[in-house]
Amino acid sequence: VYLGWLPTGGRQTVTLTQEFDLMDRIRHVILPAFVLAFGGIALFSRIMRTETLEVIHTDYVRTARAKGLPGNRIWFVHAFRNSLIPMMTILGPAILGVLSGAVIVETVFAWPGMGRLTLSAAFQRDYPMVLGSVMFFSILVVLGNLLSDILYGIVDPRVRLS
Repeated sequence: VYLGWLPTGGRQTVTLTQEFDLMDRIRHVILPAFVLAFGGIALFSRIMRTETLEVIHTDYVRTARAKGLPGNRIWFVHAFRNSLIPMMTILGPAILGVLSGAVIVETVFAWPGMGRLTLSAAFQRDYPMVLGSVMFFSILVVLGNLLSDILYGIVDPRVRLS
C-alpha cells in the first residue's frame, strides 16, 4: 500500500526547484526520526513504568499522601523524580544504541551521515576513516556517560559532590 504521505528516502525531494524548503526537509526527517526513536521509547517507557510502580508504594509517597499534599505534587515531586534515577543510569548506553541505529537508518533511508560513512569506509577497507569514526563514537559515548552522571547528581541529591 503506497499512500504517498511521506517520502521513503533522501534528504530532500529530487525535483525541488528551490535551494532550501523547510517543510520538505521536515517531511523527509519524520520517518527516520520515528525509526530511531521507536526502540528507545519502548525501553524507556518500560523502565519508567516499572520504577514508578515501585516508587508509589514507598514510605515517603505514603507520608506525602497522609500529609494531604495535592496529587500532582506527589506524582511530580516525589514519585516522578525518584523514578528518573534508573533512567539516568541507562542514558549513556542509550546514546550508543541511537548511534548504532543511525547506521541502519542512514543506509535504509539514503541519508548521508556518520553511520553511512563508517559503513562504506569499512566495506572499502579505509582503516583510518573507520578508526576516526570509532574514536568519534567513543567520545560521544564518554560524553553521554558524563551527562548521565551530571543528571544523576541533579535528580538524586544524595549523590552530589560537596
